[in-house]
Amino acid sequence: MGSSYYQFCPVAKAMELLDERWTLLIVRELVTGSEHFNELRRGVPRMSPTLLSKRLQQLVRAGIVERRAEDKEVRYVLTPAGHELRPVVEALSVWGVRWIGELGDEDLDPKLLLWDMHRRVDADAVPEGRTVVKFRFPDVPARNRDWWLVITAAGADVCDADPGFSVAVTVTTGLRRMIEVWRGDLSWSDALRTGALEVQGPEALRRSVPRWFTLPLYAAAPRPI
Repeated sequence: MGSSYYQFCPVAKAMELLDERWTLLIVRELVTGSEHFNELRRGVPRMSPTLLSKRLQQLVRAGIVERRAEDKEVRYVLTPAGHELRPVVEALSVWGVRWIGELGDEDLDPKLLLWDMHRRVDADAVPEGRTVVKFRFPDVPARNRDWWLVITAAGADVCDADPGFSVAVTVTTGLRRMIEVWRGDLSWSDALRTGALEVQGPEALRRSVPRWFTLPLYAAAPRPI
């Protein structure tokens, strides 16, 4: 727990736990389906493993998370109290995209973008078998320029090196533009029409790519006029 506010107000008591740096972002990752330590690390890539372990222990002690050891596998699972934080996380995401829309260059992270996209693949919309989507961000340093999503019936994997499979489509765009599409600031159709985003591949696949992904809840939030 963080430092006490010494107030009986339930907001103050909740924030004694949740306003420590990274804590609510860990809850965000758990709410969106991450359960293993390495999965959580990919959702908070700039957080040290030591601090992540410490925050998880705090959440376990607070009754927000349950640590389950099964064979040699450890999973972190939200308790009923943790699940009740889902609408809090969702409301914060909608509020943030509506009222804190400014993104600095340091906020643009291709690793985090692809990690978020991989868990919002619409399996019913993607062709059967293995489908590989390559993303190229020409404005990003060479070491982070190319990314691959490998989508199968078992799920989707994010690769920062060529996985060696045939690529179905290649999406080429600036990193900021792709994040704007993902956040709902720019539609796929407008990005394609203006040339901000280009999709290469067979025509049928090019047209269907936007349907392969379900945008986050906050993408549909109306922006202030």
